Amino acid sequence: MRLAYAIHGYGRGHAMRALGVLPHLMARHDVLILAGGDAYDILHTDYAVTRIPTLAYHYNAKGQISDWLTFKRNFPAVIDAAVGGPASVMVANVLKQFEPDVLITDSEIFSLRAAGRLGIPRITFDHFALLVYCKPNIPWYDRILFKRDSGVYRLLYGGAERIIASGFFSAPPRRLGVCVVGPVIREAVRNTRPTNGQHLLVYLNKGESDYTPRIERALLSLDIPVRVYGTPRRGLQQNIQFKPLSNLAFIEDLASCKAVFASAGNQLCGEVVHFGKPMLCMPQGCVEQRLNAAQIEKMGLGMQTRKGRVTPELMQTFLSRADDFRENAKRESRDGEREAFEAIERYALELSKQKDRRTAEKQNAVTKG
Repeated sequence: MRLAYAIHGYGRGHAMRALGVLPHLMARHDVLILAGGDAYDILHTDYAVTRIPTLAYHYNAKGQISDWLTFKRNFPAVIDAAVGGPASVMVANVLKQFEPDVLITDSEIFSLRAAGRLGIPRITFDHFALLVYCKPNIPWYDRILFKRDSGVYRLLYGGAERIIASGFFSAPPRRLGVCVVGPVIREAVRNTRPTNGQHLLVYLNKGESDYTPRIERALLSLDIPVRVYGTPRRGLQQNIQFKPLSNLAFIEDLASCKAVFASAGNQLCGEVVHFGKPMLCMPQGCVEQRLNAAQIEKMGLGMQTRKGRVTPELMQTFLSRADDFRENAKRESRDGEREAFEAIERYALELSKQKDRRTAEKQNAVTKG
């Protein structure tokens, strides 16, 4: 089959998920990859990637996600995708030239809309679908915002013929045509053996604003090494080593750490649980990450906190419970890579056959006419 795979470019999780299934898909099919932003930067060194625009969260002066700025700065792109503006035409032309049988999209709006206009069957494959098309246990304080975000997701990314939802936790689907798979563990992670080191791994998605003086004081108070990813800083400050983002180095530090202090993206949570590491979550200000952090706590895999509540005492409490969290993580580990690949192939084959039947019926109708 000829498959187009489009990846949302904000953050690293979408690209990490793609890295789990792309090698299998490319070994069996002709695959066109479309991505922008962070996803393009991560993928283009190893794969031929067509660069496309991407939506993004935007932050206020306090380093918090701003709904207003996010809406304002993404609005022109959303309108472009909705009405077939210049960016959409560019993506549509790429799809026309490639002539895919099916489009797979990981939260990527331009390809989803362009494929719909071109009559190309679509599969959405992401984590947020677990919230929208399944029945997770949403914390009471987020239920109103959950309804809002679910509505926005359906407005932007609805309409696909098949849904694949990936998550480190599971939830029952709301309807047929929805498949729930575990977190997609990429090959480099699966090939790395976990060990029990003594350092704390810190990953901050927005390190320039998340790495506050309060958090720095808490990390400096620890009597163990700390390795920090995601900030613009480099070098050594007492027990803290600031490191640049690098796939292999990060995986090695994750596999060998004592525990993790990080934001609560689904892909990262899945890899942390895969390695059996305790996790202190500091979710970004969105429903998805708060749900992920709540699940980490509920499953006995770690704790959650807010940026303004990080203290030396909290860090010590978390690390003192690390052994219990580690034992629980061993029972919860799940690799959805094979499940995801098989679901994509199954749905792609179904949709491709349906498309072929419709094309044949149209041709027969024209011939008879």
